[in-house]
Amino acid sequence: VQLQASGGGLVQAGGSLRLSCAASGSIFRINTMGWFRQAPGKQRELVAAITSGGTINYADSVKGRFTISRDSAKNTGYLQMNSLRPEDTAVYYCNSNVFERSISRARDYWGQGTLVTVSS
Repeated sequence: VQLQASGGGLVQAGGSLRLSCAASGSIFRINTMGWFRQAPGKQRELVAAITSGGTINYADSVKGRFTISRDSAKNTGYLQMNSLRPEDTAVYYCNSNVFERSISRARDYWGQGTLVTVSS
């Protein structure tokens, strides 16, 4: 299973970006899909997560500005980021808990990270 993240870039404060995370491989079902971020000198933190049942969790710092969604038919997750702030600057990683056909069990996978830079 591989996760391919895309959509990062440079944006001015107040702008928007949409991140995508496409999963491929021996996938039976994707359970939870999530986005984490890591800013320079800081620990990786959860930004948002969505379960297969549609339950969503956001970090307090992004509530009302970011929206997580998923397209189960495409095995793809999205993070719509609006009203971006300089403090949102970080490398964003997607994470998925995938139940694999080939081994008949679930495992966690990480994407390669995509850099989001918000200028003031």
